[in-house]
Amino acid sequence: MFTQFNLQAPLLKAIEKLGFNKPTPVQEQAIPAALDKQDIMVCAQTGSGKSAAFLLPMLQHLLTQTAPNSKTRALVLVPTRELARQLLKQCEALAKFSNIQVAAITGGQEFKFQAALFRKNPEIIIATPGRLLEHMGKNEGLMEDVEVLVLDEADRMLDMGFSEDVLNIAGQCSHPKRQTMLFSATLKQRGMKHIIDTVLNDPKNILVDDFKGEHDSIEQEVMLADDDKHKQRLLTWLLANKTYRQAIIFVNTKVKADSLYHFLGYHDINAAVLQGDMSQDERNHVMVRMQQKGIDVLVATDVAARGLDVKQIDLVVNFDMPRSGDDYVHRIGRTGRAGEQGVAVSLVDHTEWNLKCAIERYLRIEMTQKKAKGLEGQYKGPKKMKSNGKPVGKKPAKKKDNKKPANKKAGKKPTMGQKASNGKPASKPRLGDGSAPFKPKRGE
Repeated sequence: MFTQFNLQAPLLKAIEKLGFNKPTPVQEQAIPAALDKQDIMVCAQTGSGKSAAFLLPMLQHLLTQTAPNSKTRALVLVPTRELARQLLKQCEALAKFSNIQVAAITGGQEFKFQAALFRKNPEIIIATPGRLLEHMGKNEGLMEDVEVLVLDEADRMLDMGFSEDVLNIAGQCSHPKRQTMLFSATLKQRGMKHIIDTVLNDPKNILVDDFKGEHDSIEQEVMLADDDKHKQRLLTWLLANKTYRQAIIFVNTKVKADSLYHFLGYHDINAAVLQGDMSQDERNHVMVRMQQKGIDVLVATDVAARGLDVKQIDLVVNFDMPRSGDDYVHRIGRTGRAGEQGVAVSLVDHTEWNLKCAIERYLRIEMTQKKAKGLEGQYKGPKKMKSNGKPVGKKPAKKKDNKKPANKKAGKKPTMGQKASNGKPASKPRLGDGSAPFKPKRGE
């Protein structure tokens, strides 16, 4: 029970109203350390209850340690507007029986309106890095009184290129007794060590579950397809034959998201679309409809892979294979949350086979191959495969090159940072994130 944490009465009342029965594993491990004012770094899957794991200690601190003449006292940095909106709602619910004020600062809103929010001096700010830095540039010392700093979905912020922004903001949160908490699906992200070493002070490492571990609550399937038109037929079959309350269909581009949304509408499927070109008001409207069960199917780009917390999502379909194993994890993590069961189906054509295999190896999983009776296509997968699942192909014959290098150095392969003999920079190796490796064409 949450009473074991000796939380203030307003928080316990809010917890009871929200129907939280007992702490999740991440809450059991993170809350005591956070209440002891330790810096912590937590590795936990999405849907594990990690938001309350830092919101409750933060609220407890604000309730027990008064600072009447200070500016904003707690800051939560998040990668996306959707996650900021979700956290704002949850924080307001947990602070419902206290006088603590919370505000969200993200892109897509009028700057003057947000400046007015700052003038109201809320105790807690939930923000995306880019927009917050704009305000900090116009208001010196805006975050100097922050006593609790939280980096939520830290790996995603690094993916989105916010590393320097995060370091800049943390550097201006200059309270001498600042507590910092970092939450991430992985602590092995490239650049993560630098963030941890720079921002956190002797943190406690809490590993609740490895994001690469198997998702026991999610049935992971794959269906082979010939092309996008064949995928559309398979998709309508899935939506007609799978049992689900709500579903998310992921695609890789905004153009395809809009196209697939109109395709589903033509087939009388109650659908909506969520992609990066939409205004914030439009995105908020879609999210409200989704949460109120006014939408059966959401077509989305990866903008929705983080921060989307809808309990009724039972089915995730990768219409396009995600570009990496990390993105795959975050997509399928929209279902099977909080112990519920879910299904994730990936539609794979011949151009995506190698990517599927790379993701399976990276995550140490094997997707179950399924078929739709009467909709089988011509593509059956590679006839011959290597031990890693990739197709066996003939090696191209080597071309004879009668030209001798001018000197010994000219015959050497360029190293990273050097230029090749044709004047182009040497190609960079792919990162180990589950992305499919590629082979440059001769002459590149």
